[in-house]
Amino acid sequence: MNILLVGSGGREHALAWKLAQSPSCSKLYAAPGNPGIAECAASVALDAANHKAVIAFCHENDVALVVVGPEAPLVAGLADDLRAEGIAVFGPGKAAAELEGSKAFTKRLCDRANIPTARYAEVHNYAEGMAACAEVCGQAPYVIKADGLAGGKGVVIAEYNDAARHAFIDLFGGDGTTNTTGAKAVIEEFMEGEEASFFALTDGETILPFGTAQDHKRVGEGDTGPNTGGMGAYSPAPVLTDDLIDRSMREIVEPTVRTLAAEGMPYSGVLYAGLMLTDEGPKLVEYNIRFGDPECQVLMMRFEGDLAALLMACARGKLVDAEPVRFSEDTALTVVMAAEGYPGTPRKGGAIDLGDAEADGAKVFHAGTSRGDDGGLIASGGRVLNVTARGSNVTQAQAAAYKAVDAISFPDGFCRRDIGWREVEREA
Repeated sequence: MNILLVGSGGREHALAWKLAQSPSCSKLYAAPGNPGIAECAASVALDAANHKAVIAFCHENDVALVVVGPEAPLVAGLADDLRAEGIAVFGPGKAAAELEGSKAFTKRLCDRANIPTARYAEVHNYAEGMAACAEVCGQAPYVIKADGLAGGKGVVIAEYNDAARHAFIDLFGGDGTTNTTGAKAVIEEFMEGEEASFFALTDGETILPFGTAQDHKRVGEGDTGPNTGGMGAYSPAPVLTDDLIDRSMREIVEPTVRTLAAEGMPYSGVLYAGLMLTDEGPKLVEYNIRFGDPECQVLMMRFEGDLAALLMACARGKLVDAEPVRFSEDTALTVVMAAEGYPGTPRKGGAIDLGDAEADGAKVFHAGTSRGDDGGLIASGGRVLNVTARGSNVTQAQAAAYKAVDAISFPDGFCRRDIGWREVEREA
């Protein structure tokens, strides 16, 4: 079958790389793609916001399946418009996509379905925010989340009251006494524990676990500094034991899928549950409606089946008949190489030479690259490369990934040198 992949980042490069290996994939298109994706898919100049153009392209090129990588097109209802034209799509419709489109939507669903999560309050201005911090959290730290899409960077963990005040001023505009931006926020209690990611595929009825991972959100080593979209990840996450996976399915994922279906919002696609492993068991931190980035990169390095066939089964409501999900027993680890200035204003245009980074089996996924006037590779985003490798455990995968990092010339770039550090310490 012909497949159209929507997106241009590292997650989409990983998906394209794996889809291109699928026996059931005849022709792979990517809109708009990037220089790495262009090595395994035909790039097409399509704007995902122009649903009519995407639909016309699918009809003209006999596209049987559309795989939507990023969250924004799903929140905008692209999947609904494709399905209305009889085109199979991997990804939820607009109503169910609110799981990521609105933090408040998800928290309310947790209330209705009795899903374990942090205590919370919805706020619309500075005064409500400060009052909620005192009521919900009692004392710092306070977890403050912008309600809408924020590219993985809409969370502030305020360690003291002044930090909370500044966060509310940033969110609501002006001096913070009114709301000049129209923004909403969710205030949550700070949960103690270790965070991990759990993935499941569902067609609205059948649910299949699809691996675990842990990522590093903070820009600095030792998990310090501001939040980013993710500076690295590894899979599987040993802290998510079989028992915790069973509990996460039973107490979090299954009630979510059942509740959405019962309320007329059937969920189809990948459901990414960010979990906090507390003393009371796993609790939901947040949902994402797409594969994580860079978690997708490590999942695809380990996945051993026909990805195209699996995603089509999900899109067609036939997941119950799909082949069992198979992953390598190896660990995969990815290191994000970012442009100087990230997560603030990244420096763009820096030259990149990948050298022999992939000589020993590593894979470099392009996240924010383009071609310069001379055809050379340059940085065009904040997170630029995902340098990914495998090993028998986290320690070996980490060593292989950093060996590949050190083979790359990217003077304007930087990376953390401690991805996977908690698990490396446990293995030692």
